Amino acid sequence: MATLVDRHGPLDVAPADDEFARLCTSIVNQQLSTASAAAIHERFVEVVGGDPTPERVLAADEAALREAGLSGTKVDYLRNAAAAFRDDERDLTREELAGVSDEAVVDRLTEITGVGEWTARMYLVFALGREDVLPLGDLAVRKGIELVYNGGESLSRAEMREIAEAWRPYRSYGTRYIWAEYKS
Repeated sequence: MATLVDRHGPLDVAPADDEFARLCTSIVNQQLSTASAAAIHERFVEVVGGDPTPERVLAADEAALREAGLSGTKVDYLRNAAAAFRDDERDLTREELAGVSDEAVVDRLTEITGVGEWTARMYLVFALGREDVLPLGDLAVRKGIELVYNGGESLSRAEMREIAEAWRPYRSYGTRYIWAEYKS
């Protein structure tokens, strides 16, 4: 890990300025390459007229969202997330979730149709800035760990968890370095 820190410099796990916008980014990114996700996200932001808000997502024209590259299913997922953020009985903000365990946050988020465990763990890292998250549901994380720690050869998730124990309680930082190395 020290080699990766030297190679990639300081990486942080700062919470996003806007939790909802960050959740939208994760939903758009689901099962897409980084380049495709970035292009579709840029067009999505144009369609909703700026940084995504629940109101903008719910008001956006479905055909325009589809033309931006979102599947009908992802449009539904984004709208489900928007409705959840407008629900007075749910508070998914950093302040509300500050004392809530990672697993309880994942449970709350995965109640939203379209938000699976991967998306919820991305929310923990990028929206909430949680420092000890190991998102092994992410292909790049798994491939990166295999590359860095096993010459690109396969490892089981149990072996990956064992490797990442050394990063505790800062596994989110370790994850950021693994992503950086994998992308390079």
